[in-house]
Amino acid sequence: MRTEDFKAIVEHIPHEPGVYRFLGEDDVILYVGKAKSLRNRLSSYFGDKKDHPYKTVALTRNAFKIEFTVVGSEQDALLLESTMIKKYQPRYNVMLKDGKSYTYICIKNEKFPRVFFTRKVVRDGSAYFGPYTSKYRVTILLEIIKKLFTLRTCTLHLSNENIKKGKFKVCLEYHIKNCLGPCEALESEFEYNYKIEQVKNVLRGNFSNVKKYIVEQMKTYADNLEFEKAQLIKEKLIAFDDYQSKSTVVSTTIKDIDVFAIKKDGQIAYVNYLKIINGVLINTDITELIMNLDEEPEDLLAFAIPVIREKFNSIAPEIIVPIKLILPDDKIIAQVPKRGDKKKLLDLAEKNIDYFILQKRKDDVSHKKTVSSSERILTTLKKDLQMDVMPLHIECFDNSNIQGTNPVSSCVVFKNAKPSNKDYRHFKVKTVIGPDDFASMEEVVFRRYKRLLEENKPLPQLIIIDGGKGQLSSAVSSLEKLEILDKVTVIGVAKRLEEIFFPGDSLPLYINKKSESLKLIQQARNEAHRFAITFHRDQRSKNFLGTQLTNIPGIGKVTSEKLLKKFGSVTRLKDADQEEIQQLVGKSNAEKIINFFDE
Repeated sequence: MRTEDFKAIVEHIPHEPGVYRFLGEDDVILYVGKAKSLRNRLSSYFGDKKDHPYKTVALTRNAFKIEFTVVGSEQDALLLESTMIKKYQPRYNVMLKDGKSYTYICIKNEKFPRVFFTRKVVRDGSAYFGPYTSKYRVTILLEIIKKLFTLRTCTLHLSNENIKKGKFKVCLEYHIKNCLGPCEALESEFEYNYKIEQVKNVLRGNFSNVKKYIVEQMKTYADNLEFEKAQLIKEKLIAFDDYQSKSTVVSTTIKDIDVFAIKKDGQIAYVNYLKIINGVLINTDITELIMNLDEEPEDLLAFAIPVIREKFNSIAPEIIVPIKLILPDDKIIAQVPKRGDKKKLLDLAEKNIDYFILQKRKDDVSHKKTVSSSERILTTLKKDLQMDVMPLHIECFDNSNIQGTNPVSSCVVFKNAKPSNKDYRHFKVKTVIGPDDFASMEEVVFRRYKRLLEENKPLPQLIIIDGGKGQLSSAVSSLEKLEILDKVTVIGVAKRLEEIFFPGDSLPLYINKKSESLKLIQQARNEAHRFAITFHRDQRSKNFLGTQLTNIPGIGKVTSEKLLKKFGSVTRLKDADQEEIQQLVGKSNAEKIINFFDE
């Protein structure tokens, strides 16, 4: 829109608060903004353009018209602006840069709920806690929950009807005291749900209620003279105190509060978020905002805070910010502290941003240096799979059989994102009868890593299983028996939609089809398939030749094995001269073989 065109309509724009929209061709919304005075704010876009940033000039040049909506107050303008940005996602508005795959702890919406971690949030009534930016913290949390509360891990449908009919039997988890047997009504739903409430308290940071629950349990057992059980509860109390002592207590006077700090660096603004529950810092995150125009810090914060609070499921009634601002939710108390504990929290958040920007600059400088394609691919794979270490050593397994005959498996090895042919291994399945992919996978994975452990050889950082949840569960079973599941990352790859499954997570991960990391996974999977098929064909060929040879009158198993080892195929045996065969099996047997094939 030209300045002349704007001047023609400016007299019709009121001096009232509202929301304005720049529209491009085909009425596509390019930008949504709010203003105390619509006329003053819009006029600022068409003043001396020498003072405007390039993107502001580009916005006015690409705009064909302006629309606006008058509202009752600046608060209403902010709420309407936020709603429109979410709905239309205009190209010139600030964008929240968030490509990270966070981890959540899920308390499943079911009878006798399970507690597990996941990367996907499904709106099915389940309770999700997080997201957690640190996989290490999630592991610690789940470990402490496992120690404190005996919860089921099975996926059985424990309805009242199924339990009354006696459809289920207690499993190994019950016998090793990791579960109290709700499947056989050995634990009531009321008692189980009471434990789930304590799990929620741990995840919310309400440690006092959990400690009270544990102490009450210990006293009950002691009063009933059940001293062994009381001792077990005491050990749990010690473990809980140890975990609680490692939590960062920031204040004994502050309860539930959110802290936000902001800093601009070029075209990116960084918002640091601290989540405080009962005076304890339980989560922190830095969000990057890409600025398409020269937005003010208060506008950026007003945009980012509702998004961040929603992502982290925050219901804190009070927030700490560095500048005065108006939020869409006027029930939230926003404070700008000048001294005391709250000011220290704000200083801490700002310090986090300074360190983050400093580290990011160092990373950018080092990234400009030549990076090998292997390192780039492995770095992407590490990020996509949320691994703690670089997957320099990858192993991939596949099974091959035709109608259950000659079942074999292959293990291909990739080092530094390249095939390491000398480390390839193939396996004849020994303990499985018939076409059972699950049992075959369980056997070969166990054999492979039992051998590596016995020979004191390094384990891979990543294990890929060609198949879906069934094959993955079989592999996990073997890794658990060998007690190395926590030392490696293992995934299953389902062919149809290239779904990637993780142990204990029913929902798959989808990696961008153009991603180099997915291509590496596919390459390993295809190579394992090729290697398995080749080995399987060799085995069938040898078995076929062995059968043909034993059909020759006078030729037994030992002689046929000698010929099989020497020649490998019928064609090569037929092409061999009599003297060569005679030297191997004797004159009489050589004549029998030659006469048989000449007939």
